[in-house]
Amino acid sequence: MKTQERFFDAVRESQARVCRPWPHAPVRPDAGLDLDIRAALAQAEGVADVFDVVAESVRKLGFEQCAYGLRIWVPFTQQKTLMISNYDPRWTRRYQDAGYLSIDPTVTHGVRSNAPLVWSNGLFKHTPKLWSEARAFDLRVGWAQSCFEAGGSVGMLTLARSHEALSRAELRTREPDLSWLVGIAHAALSAAFRKAHCAGHPGLTAREIEVLRWMADGKTAVEAAILLRISVNTVNFHIKNVKDKLQAANKTSAVASAVALGLLN
Repeated sequence: MKTQERFFDAVRESQARVCRPWPHAPVRPDAGLDLDIRAALAQAEGVADVFDVVAESVRKLGFEQCAYGLRIWVPFTQQKTLMISNYDPRWTRRYQDAGYLSIDPTVTHGVRSNAPLVWSNGLFKHTPKLWSEARAFDLRVGWAQSCFEAGGSVGMLTLARSHEALSRAELRTREPDLSWLVGIAHAALSAAFRKAHCAGHPGLTAREIEVLRWMADGKTAVEAAILLRISVNTVNFHIKNVKDKLQAANKTSAVASAVALGLLN
């Protein structure tokens, strides 16, 4: 049992290093806004409701629009990017139809680094058409930052407005607040997206999760049976059920999918 606890402690520590998730994000100087968003998120249900709460905080921080994207590795050979924004629907359609996700330099940066990124002409020098069309929809000034998870998933929050370039003074004043919001938004929106994404899968039972955790820790069916004080046949029965629920070809695939979907947390 101690081995299992050490494994998940390490996962939590890794997550804390790359992105402080809500509700453990550092408290901002503006405690009122901090409490407002936490209270609103506690009442929000579903991706759209959670996003509306985030968008309201974005407006309070001086931006008009925002977008959030979550890249998950299920299936692992065909990564998925789940997105939500309050951009003009015409731009959202154009972005998707033109395949701009694959060439967007903010996305290229966001999947590699959690350093904050400010939009600029230089950033979009290799994608001038994307940049020109975005500005035609009043997406002229932007700031973005990513959060990385131990399981390999990454989420990026982008804030945008139509005017008033980000000055060094504003960045110096606002960037701690913006990074604070990124952590809260990522934890809340990634959880909501995963809940929606997993809706098509029957839920795993507590015992199935226990078995999978031991499999993730490298235990064999025999070892897991001893640790859980159940028969080997019962362990294999749970593994089969999990494979069916997650549409996994084998035990390894089932464990990897469960980790990527956050089902073992």
